[in-house]
Amino acid sequence: MKILVTGTAGFIGSHLAIKLLERGDEVVGLDNINDYYDQNVKYGRLQRGGIIDTLEKGKEIPYGKLLTSSTNANYKFIKLNLEDKEAMMKLFEAEKFDAVCNLAAQAGVRYSLTNPDAYMDSNIIGFMNILESCRQNNVKNLCYASSSSVYGLNEELPFSTKHNVDHPISLYAASKKSNELMAHTYSHLFGISTTGLRFFTVYGPWGRPDMALFLFVKAALEGKAIDVFNNGDMLRDFTYIDDIVEGVIRVIDNPAQKDKAWNGVDGEVSTSSAPYKIYNIGNNNPVKLMDFITAIENKLGCKIEKNFMPIQAGDVPATYADVTDLVEDLGYKPQTPIQEGIDKFVDWYLDFFQVKLTIRTLRDRCGDS
Repeated sequence: MKILVTGTAGFIGSHLAIKLLERGDEVVGLDNINDYYDQNVKYGRLQRGGIIDTLEKGKEIPYGKLLTSSTNANYKFIKLNLEDKEAMMKLFEAEKFDAVCNLAAQAGVRYSLTNPDAYMDSNIIGFMNILESCRQNNVKNLCYASSSSVYGLNEELPFSTKHNVDHPISLYAASKKSNELMAHTYSHLFGISTTGLRFFTVYGPWGRPDMALFLFVKAALEGKAIDVFNNGDMLRDFTYIDDIVEGVIRVIDNPAQKDKAWNGVDGEVSTSSAPYKIYNIGNNNPVKLMDFITAIENKLGCKIEKNFMPIQAGDVPATYADVTDLVEDLGYKPQTPIQEGIDKFVDWYLDFFQVKLTIRTLRDRCGDS
């Protein structure tokens, strides 16, 4: 297939693009490479796919120009804003995609508390442009990133796609819930197969610098204390990046179908009489935050100083994914153990940032071993 993957300078998108290329798909990657976090990580992800190598050293990636990877002729990349409707339409018209996977978005629950406009531009207007571009160019296979944050004030665990998600507690979550509603409308009106993917705390190599694992490892190696919110009483369904990507690929290969038994009286909220579906993609095995930190300490071989703090606005104390639909429909369930995933992340971190460690420097940086 020829697949548009938005957010390919991002965490999940960069991994997905490479996996699709490895199996022989043609990929067009899109990203605006904003400065929400360290752009060097974003450029590093693009370099993995041979994109940065196509430019002169130190040269800015041009806006709106398709670049071809220096290592794989099936991989092209364009720097573009989702909210640039005219440019998006031109891209769709020119490339004639078989499928679209929209992973580009303004991420971050806490950032949405102080920068709401960024979420409206990228997550609402940008997603609208994705839907319209699909409609105008007869693209019938769309999957897109939603988030476990849509569960909001729901306290029933594990989180099921059968649960009500009408009470989000951050604008980020509200924007993702809005995406699901917008997608259903286009599925109903125009027959576009849309599948929303509620990701649960994704982690692993090339992860986001604003996420807990990245922040904890960085602080530990610098000999600094980490902030542990809700006094450590947090439960998260940490899901390894390779497991996430496998789930996404299975969704791309199996577009949403109409549920012929669905009705408007007691039909499930995760499906419809239209070709529409919502899946949780999580490890289905939540981990206590303090156990997560212990796994980092196990890998580094030293203790990390901790500042215990109250829960932050927009955060929920626990996440836990019910992945029954994922197993029943696609025969898949994430399963990477937390220690294995953290070990791989730390190995990547040390390599990418060229951190040279010995037992002595570890003791100096993060206390007793």
